[in-house]
Amino acid sequence: MAELIKAKEPFRFYTRLHLTELTGLRASTLSQLVGLIKEASGSCIYHHTHRFLQQHQYLSPEPPNDFAYWVAEILGEKELGEKLASIDTIQYSTIHGLREAIVTTMDDYLKNNALAKLRFAGEGAEFHFMKSVSFVIPTNYVVSDLKNFKDTLGNITIDSIYFHIFEARLRLERKTNDFSNWIENSIGDKELAEEISRLDPYAYTLEELRRVIIKLIEKRLSV
Repeated sequence: MAELIKAKEPFRFYTRLHLTELTGLRASTLSQLVGLIKEASGSCIYHHTHRFLQQHQYLSPEPPNDFAYWVAEILGEKELGEKLASIDTIQYSTIHGLREAIVTTMDDYLKNNALAKLRFAGEGAEFHFMKSVSFVIPTNYVVSDLKNFKDTLGNITIDSIYFHIFEARLRLERKTNDFSNWIENSIGDKELAEEISRLDPYAYTLEELRRVIIKLIEKRLSV
């Protein structure tokens, strides 16, 4: 086993609690929907693209995009729904970038499908915009080397994993997830940091993601 390197800075694990709030914004047509997507807060966009992960962390991945679902199932625009669902969220490191991808996809579709503008959602089936309000809380877990980090990773809650992998990168607009950032800059292991960073977190449940990261670290520690 390789000699353990003491981190330049210890890693403190955080967790998060979130509340969902109604904004009062609602759309009945595609034109209204895209107009409100342009104006809605980043916390709205985040909620409607990550709601599944936040509420059903133990279930199968492939989180549904709320916009895609409503467009396809309520308005019957299956083609646009598929286009929205196929937007690769992991490509975007900011909410702004993700929002622009959604807006561009919808604007392009509306330009080439005039009849789509005439579709209305029935009463009670409008799209209601909601937002996620998060409260970030420090835990008592603080580690200073890779082995302790790996051991602690097996004990923290999935809310903590969610925060450090998803929320820190996208909502807080960090270049990578918190784990990779610490491993590269405080431990000095760029190779392991990149291995973790290259994982597609949307392709796993949070428990699966925990196991995959632990295995990568165990492999590194055994070298």
